[in-house]
Amino acid sequence: MPGAEYGRVTEIIAGLSMSPLEILALLGAVALVVARWLPPAARPRVTIVAGAVLLLSAIVLSVAGIRWQMLPVLAGAASTVPFALSPLLRRRTGRPAWRARWWLALPGSVACVGLIATGPVAAWAFPVPVFPEPSGGFAVGTRVVQWTDPHRPETFTADPDDLRTVVVQLWYPAQQSPAGTRRAQYLGRTEHEARTVSEALARGVGLPGFLVDGVPRAHTRSVFGAPVAGGGERFPVVLFSPGSGGVRTQNTAWAEELASHGYVVAALDHPYDSAAVVLDDGRTITTETASTGDPGKDDELAAGWTAVRAADLSFVLTQLDALGRGEIAGPLTGRLDTGRVAVTGHSMGGAAALQAARQDRRFDAVIDLDGYPHGPTSPSLGRPTLALTQAITPGTDPRYLPRLTEALKSSTATSYRLTIPGAAHLTFMDGPLYLPPVPSIVGSLGRTESPRVVAAATLAFLDATLRAKPGDLAGVLPAYGTLSVHHPDNSH
Repeated sequence: MPGAEYGRVTEIIAGLSMSPLEILALLGAVALVVARWLPPAARPRVTIVAGAVLLLSAIVLSVAGIRWQMLPVLAGAASTVPFALSPLLRRRTGRPAWRARWWLALPGSVACVGLIATGPVAAWAFPVPVFPEPSGGFAVGTRVVQWTDPHRPETFTADPDDLRTVVVQLWYPAQQSPAGTRRAQYLGRTEHEARTVSEALARGVGLPGFLVDGVPRAHTRSVFGAPVAGGGERFPVVLFSPGSGGVRTQNTAWAEELASHGYVVAALDHPYDSAAVVLDDGRTITTETASTGDPGKDDELAAGWTAVRAADLSFVLTQLDALGRGEIAGPLTGRLDTGRVAVTGHSMGGAAALQAARQDRRFDAVIDLDGYPHGPTSPSLGRPTLALTQAITPGTDPRYLPRLTEALKSSTATSYRLTIPGAAHLTFMDGPLYLPPVPSIVGSLGRTESPRVVAAATLAFLDATLRAKPGDLAGVLPAYGTLSVHHPDNSH
């Protein structure tokens, strides 16, 4: 079938992490090198065609915005051009064609091919992320809102009139958009915002921004401003707090998967903590949180930052509740079921989710994505909790597992810790989609399996706790890893 064949071709191109135009330039460069070794009759035609394809592809790529991964491809081809064109030009002027002997030409050809080959390898290591197609029955829409808490001063600034402001991105079940509708930009509302955030994230981990220049080029599976799904159904709500220095969009694949199954996901930017927050007025607020290197001082700072995040989560829930009850106008007015709410987070965001649930009884369930519990351990958690973790190794902070276990065991509701084999800390966000597939960085599950496993385990827990779907979580969750169950009576 033509459609199936097209799908297979698309999958192959996505697997190469290069666009069709980039692949065309790559093939032109390789053909230019190989032409030297073809029979004399074929050599001129192949050289001319390969050179033309390469030149046209390079021109179009330069206009559209060339990625750094293509520079070694073009450099390798440029090194070949004088030797490839010289015989043709000499022939046109009537002079005898000169070719280097094979033992002189072979090292140069191998060097050029090696240089060209670094292009696709670099593109594979640092690709433009391709987001998985959500598996649920709803299309997904997204929009961004900015809310200011009139009762909370901004503690990161000295201005007494500066009130705490958060930026929230919502992913929600939407009506199906027409074919060809442009998908939402990743990392920001515009490409400029996406590049600002991408560069800030790169600086935060000590990488030069150009290495991840493919990330702000990406588009997700949701549609910005898409109409909410029809039918009048009220959707359960899932709040999300990113990791330290993370941003609201860092779990977009996860959020889109949940929204496609009928949840509204509200992910927060925490100003002065998130890597970069672009406000409605155009100002960009960058992170001011940083480790001191002193474990005791860092624990104290982390507890304070976690408390700010927990307060942000409670404030956003208040706003969402007002939106659901019609007190705030918007497309989602009357469509949110804030009687069924989960609070989630990755890394420090997971710690914030645990704290928010302790302090705010409106949260019905908690998901901690590999987050070390910072801050006070009381009152006890009174809500079902799922902690997804990577494997505990000798390199893991020895305080992590005991502290997490203490939080789960002291809960007055059944809680679960699911250890996912092959996971790393960044497995629980979008990192596997665009970072080098190094197991110590993003785990060994792969770019396709990482988001699938995390989202599937999350959905199983949310369906059971927020939708009361029948089924035994203790029987379902082991499909995704090693499960420990902590019952309120502390038995196992």
